[in-house]
Amino acid sequence: MPIILRWLLRQGPSNPIAVRLVHNASRRTKHMYIRAAYLAVMIVVMLWALLTSTQDTLAYQQLAQAGAGTFTRIAYLQILLICILAPVFLGGAIAQEASPRTWDILLTTPLSAGEIVLGNLFGRLLFIFGLLLCSLPLFALTQYFGGVPGSAILASYLIAACAALLVGALAIALAVSRLVGKRAFFAFYIAIVSYLGVTLAIDAWLVAGGKGAGGNGTGVTFMTSLNPFLALKSLLNPANYPRAAAGSQEGLIARWMLERPVSTFCLGSALLSIFFMGVSTLTVRSGGLQTLGTDESGVSWFDRLFGRRTGAAEGEDGRHRAPRPVGVNPIAWREASSRNSQPAKIAARWTFVGLGFLFAMGLIWWYHRGAFSGTQFQFALLATVWVELSVIALVAIMAAATAISREREDGTLDLLLTTPITASSYLTGKLQGLLWYILPLLSVPLGTLLLAGVYVLFNGFSREGGVEVGPQTIGGVPVMLPVILPEAGLLAAVAVLPFLAFCVMVGLQWSLKSRGTLGSIVGTVGVVGAISGVVGLCGWNAASGFAGVGPVFGAMSPASLIASVITPGDRVSESLAKLGVSGARVSLAIGAVAAAGVYSVVCYGIHAGMVRSFDVTVRRLAGAR
Repeated sequence: MPIILRWLLRQGPSNPIAVRLVHNASRRTKHMYIRAAYLAVMIVVMLWALLTSTQDTLAYQQLAQAGAGTFTRIAYLQILLICILAPVFLGGAIAQEASPRTWDILLTTPLSAGEIVLGNLFGRLLFIFGLLLCSLPLFALTQYFGGVPGSAILASYLIAACAALLVGALAIALAVSRLVGKRAFFAFYIAIVSYLGVTLAIDAWLVAGGKGAGGNGTGVTFMTSLNPFLALKSLLNPANYPRAAAGSQEGLIARWMLERPVSTFCLGSALLSIFFMGVSTLTVRSGGLQTLGTDESGVSWFDRLFGRRTGAAEGEDGRHRAPRPVGVNPIAWREASSRNSQPAKIAARWTFVGLGFLFAMGLIWWYHRGAFSGTQFQFALLATVWVELSVIALVAIMAAATAISREREDGTLDLLLTTPITASSYLTGKLQGLLWYILPLLSVPLGTLLLAGVYVLFNGFSREGGVEVGPQTIGGVPVMLPVILPEAGLLAAVAVLPFLAFCVMVGLQWSLKSRGTLGSIVGTVGVVGAISGVVGLCGWNAASGFAGVGPVFGAMSPASLIASVITPGDRVSESLAKLGVSGARVSLAIGAVAAAGVYSVVCYGIHAGMVRSFDVTVRRLAGAR
């Protein structure tokens, strides 16, 4: 075999690390279930789309349209599933390679730095590419109906593959840097979800303001080539989301991003992946990025700045601080304070709070000055609060899903069980501590709604044009509605906090019965995502479809409730038409209180069940690492 071919094979297919990963993961039943569920969902959605878009007799043109519509649905679904599943498969690179012992053993092998990095990348990407290949026959079937060019199928697969490649390269870079530990997997997940949500919101904002490409400004934007969903949208929906005409843009960046967004996304993803792999290759044998900024003794710049020396004796210029009062429940104090013990976490937390309030005041100020119309302000406010609450919910889930499993892994739980703390006090303390931990973060979206509500309550402080939108035709009568209901912040606070408590309790339940942090995180995300999706979909449809009781059911979902208090003309139109503005507001208030009661009862039930099974579960998993 030629030397060059042998070298190329060693970088990928025959790489010992890639072979080990594929061999071990192929025997895991969890991965088999994930692959089977992925293909089953794709098949069900495709059949449902075909059955709902076809009739007994169809002309060839209608049949082609049905095939094109089916292809569009499953193409979007594939991108969504890849974005959901890629971090699950690739997040193992962060969790499994985070241990220093793993790296110590790995670096003693004769593998080069490039082989270590590429072996980890290719070994984990193989499962993602396997998912893509197993769905290829389904996409090929849509060509029998016509209306689906083969180039569109290949381009959609290329977008999905490039998105998975970029996620994989980032996961490997985080693992190689050794700046993070096992529980950083979910932070990695949060970052991906937040990035997709923010870019989608910015794109929708630009399109709503007519700042996109095309004749009417509703085409691609600079966000299109940065988001796989938007890149796929420009590929499959060129009529409603057109690209800029060839040669119409000045500057190389504008031409690439607005005229060829699909090519730009794929090329940009590949280049960023190469960059991450290059950095990882350079740092993998030097101890990772964690060694940057440390002296010969391993003391970081932060410790030198504040005069703290690692390993110094307590009271001798070491890591010592004055004792602080613990409170009634020591578990609650420990859970809240331990998560704010690192400078990076403290800085990230308060940066989020500070920037969030500044952005909220900026939105209100721009609206007051007339830079935004009423509908634009509503859209910006809704997108901002939704994104912030999504991030906070993910943070709460991550913290809860690792609260008990991490103590089992490091042996802390065994020590706590020797104290007089009961199971009820332990779980109650976990819940209270986690809620205290996320309250400063939660103050950002709730404070945004409170500030906007106070602004509307005082009639915009004599804003020119007032603080109403419309007229909107409701029940055949034109009605002027406030840009946001004044009580929006209060209703959101009543409903959102119990919902987050529910997320925390589900996370604690999975953390109690899971052997490791990764399993508890994945399980919590699945359960909370499924329940929130079903409740949100039902509440979203009920809020606008039924008078009186519709807003009550809609308030069960925080997303639906927030949309109802910001855009009541769109979300609770039936209640406005039959009960009036006051009646609709009363229904929303009742719904918020009812939602708080329902989630509180559910939390109590989960807590009671965990207390009953606590001893049995802990003993069954005793010693698990």
